[in-house]
Formats: sequence, C-alpha cells, structure tokens
Amino acid sequence: MQRSYSRHLLCIAFFLLSHFAIGQQSPTALLTDKSAVAAKAMGEAVYAATCQWCHDAPGAAAPGLLVLSAMTPRSIFATLKTGKMQSQAATLSDEQRRAVAEWITKRPYQETRLPTDALVPFSLPKKVAVASGWGGNLEGTGFVRQAGITKDNAGSLKVKWVFAFPESSQIRSKPAVVSDWLIVGSQFGDVFAIQKETGKVGWQFVADAAIRGAIFVEQRGSALRAYFADQVTNVYALDVRTGSLLWKKRAGIQAQSANTGSVVVYDNVVIVPLTSREVSLSRDPKYPCCTSSGEVVALSATNGDIRWRHRVVPEEATEQGKKSNGQPFYGPSGAPVWSSPTIDARRGLVYIGTGENYTYPATATSDAIQALDIRTGKVVWSFQATHQDTWNLACPGGPNCPEKVGPDLDFGMAPILVRNTKGGDMLLAGQKSGVIHALNPDTGTLIWQTRVGKGGMYGGIHWGMATDGQYLYAANSDHPGFIDPRDPATKPRPGLFALDVATGKIVWHTPAPPCGEVKGCLVANSAAPTLVRDVVFAGGLDGHIRGYRADDGAIIWDFDTVREFTTLNGLPGKGGAIDGPGPVADGNRLYVNSGYAFFGAMPGNVLIAFEVDKR
Repeated sequence: MQRSYSRHLLCIAFFLLSHFAIGQQSPTALLTDKSAVAAKAMGEAVYAATCQWCHDAPGAAAPGLLVLSAMTPRSIFATLKTGKMQSQAATLSDEQRRAVAEWITKRPYQETRLPTDALVPFSLPKKVAVASGWGGNLEGTGFVRQAGITKDNAGSLKVKWVFAFPESSQIRSKPAVVSDWLIVGSQFGDVFAIQKETGKVGWQFVADAAIRGAIFVEQRGSALRAYFADQVTNVYALDVRTGSLLWKKRAGIQAQSANTGSVVVYDNVVIVPLTSREVSLSRDPKYPCCTSSGEVVALSATNGDIRWRHRVVPEEATEQGKKSNGQPFYGPSGAPVWSSPTIDARRGLVYIGTGENYTYPATATSDAIQALDIRTGKVVWSFQATHQDTWNLACPGGPNCPEKVGPDLDFGMAPILVRNTKGGDMLLAGQKSGVIHALNPDTGTLIWQTRVGKGGMYGGIHWGMATDGQYLYAANSDHPGFIDPRDPATKPRPGLFALDVATGKIVWHTPAPPCGEVKGCLVANSAAPTLVRDVVFAGGLDGHIRGYRADDGAIIWDFDTVREFTTLNGLPGKGGAIDGPGPVADGNRLYVNSGYAFFGAMPGNVLIAFEVDKR
C-alpha cells in the first residue's frame, strides 16, 4: 500500500462498507427480513459472550474488533470451527459461528465457486522464470528492461482476456510472474494462480483477510515459494507448485496491528511492514488514543519464526494529558509503515518510509525514510522530511485530535534504490507533500529535492515512481478535495512527471487529461507507474491506462477500462478507477488491475491482460 493513501481515510472507507461487490446488494439491504435481524442479534450476542472479553480487552494482544472486521466471514467461520479459536468456540453451533462472522464483518457469509471451465491444470517447466515484488525487484525501481513492448508497438495493445475477482470492488494486489502463471491476491483473501495465456485458474488458496500488497515469489534450490501478508498481519508461505500452505505467522503483536504494504524476501528473511488501525479508531471519542507504533518485522523464510522487530516510535506511549471529554490522552504514537521495504543487498540495509504521528508528542521518526540493518533491525540512519506532523481521523475537532493538527504527509511509497547514469547510488522517495527527495543511501543526507505538486492527504506522490537511472517517473495525485490547504499560491498539478535523476530537474510534465461529464471520474494520477523499456504505463483515477513516451511524455496509447467485460472465469466483470500498484509487463503482454472504490472513485473487479497486436 504501498500505501499512504491517506491510507488513514482509506481504512475508514473500507470499514464503512464501500467495498461491496459489484452488482450485489449491500449487507444492509440483505439483512432486512426478520430472520436476518434475528441472525444479527445472535451474532452480536455470541461476540459479547464468547469473544469480547479477549479481543476488546485493554492491552490485549488479540486482534481488536476493527481488525477482525477486515476479515472475510468465511475465514472467521473457519477459525471458529477448525482453526485456532476452535476450543473457545467448541460450544457454538454452525449457525452461531456464521452469525457472529456476519456480525463482525457486516457482510453476508457466501462462497463464490468458479465454474469448471474457468479451471485448468497447474504445471511448471523445469526452468522457472520469476518476477515479483512491489517494484519488480529488490531495489523497487519499477523498471522492466526485457519486455517486448516498445514505443513503436505499444499503440497496438489490445485486450486478450479479463479475469473477474469474486464479490470485489477494489483490486490492489500486484501479481507475481512465475513462468506461465500470475500469482495474485484479492480483496477478500483469495489467492489465484492464473494462467497467462488463457486467464484460467490453476489453483486457489484462501487467506484470512484482504491481501493489499504484491505477492513475492522466491526460488531457492528446488523450493519455489510465494510470500505475502494479509490485512490482519498474518504472513503466509505457499508452495507455488501446489498452492498449499507451508506456514502462517501473525507478525503484529498489538491488538490493532494491520498490514497494507508488501513483504519482501532476502537472504532467507521475510521483511513485513506494519501499520495500525488506531488511526481509524481515533474517531471514537471514548477510544483511549493512542499507544501503537508502526513496525517492521523480520521472519524466517523457512518457518516464520521472528528474527527481529523494529518499532518506529522507540518509546512506549504514556499518558500525556486529558482530552476535551476528560479522558486520558496517550502518546507518542503512530509513524506507521504503510509501504513496502526496499533491500540494499550491497550495504546490508532495509529502507522504509513512515507516516505521521497519531498523537503528541511528535517524534523524529515520523514522515521519515529510515535505513535498518537487515541482520538486526537496528536503525543505521533516519531522514525526517516533515516535522511535527500529528494527525488522526478524529481531526479536526474530535476529542482524540491532537491540539496541533498536522498536514498528514506520509511517505506512502516504497523508496527506490538506483545508480544514476552519471555514477553514484541514490535513494529516491516521493512524499504526499508533492516533494521528491534524493538521499545518499550511506548516510541519509539530502542530495536534491524537487516539488512536483501541491500535495495533501491524498498525494502528492502517493503509491510510487519508476526509474531507469536516467529519468525518474513520478505519478502525482493532487486529488481534488484532499490537497494541502496551506500555501494557496502553490497550485495542484495532477499528472505524470519525468525528472533528471542526477539533478532533480523536471524534464517533462504531462497533465492528467480531463474527465468531461463522466460520473465518478477523478482527474488524478495516484497509482504507481511502470517503466517498460521506453514506455511509461500509468493508470488514472479516471479508469484509463495510458502509455507515455519515456523521452517526452507524449501519450501513445490510451484505454478506458470503465466498462463491462466478458470474463473468462464466467463472473460479472467491470472496470473502474485505477490505483495502487503499477501494471505488470511480461513479454509482449501488460497486466492491469482496474477498480478502486474509495474516496468516491469508481469501483471495479477485474484484471485485464493486454497483448501487442502481432499482425
């Protein structure tokens, strides 16, 4: 995630049920008859009698109700019937388990089964080719050098097939490429192995909650494993050849721990970024806000054992005063890690970006880029871009809102490690302030700094950038309604930018095209771009995926995904706003997620495979 998004507001949007299936009734509409009302009352009663004493207890390590609500009804049901809560739920009937699962998630229990003709046997060649992770490599560059798409043939890209994700309205997991297959997660925890040629499913795995980041695949000897985290911080290792679970471990130890970013695997260690739901819980005036900290956790790739844990806010929170309603106010807190870690193999470092403090006192680790020792998790250096940024969803005016309200200018994207074409390594990081920072990876000192947009809670630079070492390509959101209200002289500039990596000077800027009268269309480039040889592919909140000439920014291909599609897996499919990860390029194909039902953006539920016209 990879996520700043006012990832804070995104949390609330998610839990206010903006994520319901396309063409489906909402749970509110579904649960209106007498039997549904009775089931709701039963679920609430079961939770109060069986679950609440642990999950809502002050200081409990068990996930809180808000975190549980991100899970799927079927995963909660399975946990109660056959999983780790089996003993606690031993006296419950299946009807009671189903009722409490629906009450917690505010969604009906259902399982969509793919038709038989959407399935195909899974097999791999002896020699396996892998490309995975948020930026496509450990350095996070977003650059695909070997693809068969160029500025000369990009204009011929046409739809080859479309896959519809069941019951979904936002698609934000980035697929991994494993030879003839894509491995991709979904909004409700399904992981699919999709055949690149046909769009059919070779195997399906069901996780406990939404998968928001990229799937990371590692080949070590004969072992081929897929790693990912779900929203409630479970980390999974799957056998890619079978889709079976090898191990699962919850990385978060705080009750409200959550995950929005992607994991990365290096030297037999899985690096996991963690955030917290407290930024959303702060809206409740009675909530004891706030005590959590952003974290990075390292697990053994072999068995999931924890190697080390880095807490972004070093000190534990203590009572700092009284809120306007007379209740205690705690701090310091926050500084979540929304995005994906970046690996520097030569220096033995992990780079992360952090978000704002939830409460005062502000710390020197919020809105920062940090370098950690990959062996120990110890901080090697820390660069803070914005000071005194204290903010949560109680702002403005709620009892849990800090007295000095900050602008909420996270680092939501994964830092990029690159050697520029004029020599020397740089660490490049775009911020929601609309400012791009180039840092010395050895020391964290600033090399150059360039403003490309006005910035605000919804970007600035939101999900990412891409680079080949000569130019840096940055998608700037400047989402209307969420821009920084300070400095009225600076105007919003949504669109795509190219900068000289060595100097930070802007080379070109292509503004986001206007929407016209399209309902729900937003003029903003928030999704991460992908650089494919000499073409930059970037999706827009207007639902268009566009190809830009890398040298001058001219748009050479434009496809509007906001339409209904006939899908090869037989489910209803519709495109919408494009946000989150950049598209995946492989050979002469481009794979694009479409659909993002947040902040008034257009919902959708499809993965679209484009292919260069060979005629």
